[in-house]
Amino acid sequence: MLKLVPKTEVSGGNADCAEPDWTTIMGNRDKALFDYLARLQSEQRNPDTNEIDLASAEDIVHLMNREDAKVAEVVAGASKEISKVIDQVAESFQNNGRLFYIGAGTSGRLGVLDASECPPTFGANPEMVQGHIAGGPQAMFVAQEGAEDSSEKGTELIQSLEITQDDFVCGLAASGRTPFVHGSLAEASKRGAGTAFIFCVPKVQVQMQIEPDYLISLPVGPEAIMGSTRLKSGTAQKMVCNMITTGAFIRGGKVYENVMVDLQITNQKLAERARRIVMMFTELSYDSASELLEKANNNVKKAIFMHFSGSDAETAEMTLVKHKGFLRAALESIGHHPKS
Repeated sequence: MLKLVPKTEVSGGNADCAEPDWTTIMGNRDKALFDYLARLQSEQRNPDTNEIDLASAEDIVHLMNREDAKVAEVVAGASKEISKVIDQVAESFQNNGRLFYIGAGTSGRLGVLDASECPPTFGANPEMVQGHIAGGPQAMFVAQEGAEDSSEKGTELIQSLEITQDDFVCGLAASGRTPFVHGSLAEASKRGAGTAFIFCVPKVQVQMQIEPDYLISLPVGPEAIMGSTRLKSGTAQKMVCNMITTGAFIRGGKVYENVMVDLQITNQKLAERARRIVMMFTELSYDSASELLEKANNNVKKAIFMHFSGSDAETAEMTLVKHKGFLRAALESIGHHPKS
């Protein structure tokens, strides 16, 4: 969860980045950091796109698409670690814990994006999955130069969030070195929270004082444009975020068969989707499904259970609670089994 400020309030209607403090940034010379960055896979030139500046629009699309095609295979290579994270996040949710994404720049924005989509998709409390980006909410729209360089700020963020052992903190950093993220993960580990770090370079290139519980390495290789990690690296990180939250919520009973039966009806599109879901499982007409949803207080799960059990909304609610929100288990308790 992150309360976003409208773009015009952040940038005064100007989409350009805030002017960096060039004197401070360029005045600080760090040859050791220079050498370290020069070795990172994410900072290398891609030999397959050396002449992309000469390419036609169509050729640019083909070159970028060819690079993007490599991402899914890389993510598949990390499937074991991702599945372990899913199980631990699901356990955190069962213990009333929360999932926090922490990142900077593109990585931070991807965490905020994934978190913001969980309430409407899964009916989750906005506090349950939260995204936090270095530089605060304004960094979603305007780059906050230097915000990622402070590990202390990352530590302070975790302290302010009152992280506990029931929570899970997932750091995101394409390069694997962002101090803000390292500081957050280190403090979360000290507090006993579960931790994971998602990055897009080989594990041997990541140096951390306190290693997280899970390291998810997604070495997608050099970008089509050198160092532009919003490309393949961003795609890979978003794919993993999708898997973590979707997987954890499936494990928590938010999905029946392959349908999001816990969606929040927050707009007309979702209202019609809710009606369609009820119709799909009950074979009711459009009007009858609409009436049933009204009786179920616009809750899809309760509506479906009410149809097959003949119960009222209160009984449906109690039965679903008894079965920890799993509609399949609730239906099986009354002898109803889904069609194969």
